[in-house]
Amino acid sequence: MPEGLTPAEVSKEIAEHSEHNREHSPHEKRDRIVAIVEAILLSIVAITAAWSGYAAAKWSTESRLGLAEASSARVKSSEANLDAKDVKNFDSSTFEAWFAAYSIGNKEAMKLAEHRFRPDFHVAFDAWQATDPEHNPNAPRGPTYMPEYHEPGAAGAKALADQADEAFATGQSAGETADDFVRVTVYLASVLFLIGISTRFPLRGGRYVLVGLGALMLLLSFVQLVQLPGPPT
Repeated sequence: MPEGLTPAEVSKEIAEHSEHNREHSPHEKRDRIVAIVEAILLSIVAITAAWSGYAAAKWSTESRLGLAEASSARVKSSEANLDAKDVKNFDSSTFEAWFAAYSIGNKEAMKLAEHRFRPDFHVAFDAWQATDPEHNPNAPRGPTYMPEYHEPGAAGAKALADQADEAFATGQSAGETADDFVRVTVYLASVLFLIGISTRFPLRGGRYVLVGLGALMLLLSFVQLVQLPGPPT
């Protein structure tokens, strides 16, 4: 039996090999294109995910600072409000001392009580006396009910409370923005997972589907990122 191949058999093998290459070359070309697309997507996702994570961290820090500022302003507002109440109680106590002296007709005690009035309270007291409370049944019940009386420290306490509300709203908004960036980062991590397993997927059709799904999720992530504010400075 002759060893080797005859010229006819060699020609047949070359023809079959060329036909086999022509049949598989389109698939190999598509595989190379898909591999390039996968590499590009992985690069884009890696950079975008890093930036999104950075933005999430910055907004999270901004949220903590805002909430801390709100807490500090709230404490200061409470302290200012307590101080205002103390001063108002002092005004009430000096007026009660004056009224007790007035009830028994002790003018010296009345003068002594008036001497203890704060200047701002004295303005309201004089305005109250001008309403003739002794004979006018419609007169306010005391100086603290007069328009001229301004509760000491109340404006400052309210300003601090407003500042606390504003800082809290800012911190809350920053926290929600950080959550939005974290959600986008999770989407991008999903894209990395899809592209990663697509390179190991044995079926070409399944690989193409995974790459297409990853590209779609990447596009959706970009749409969300464009709608979010940039990281705070």
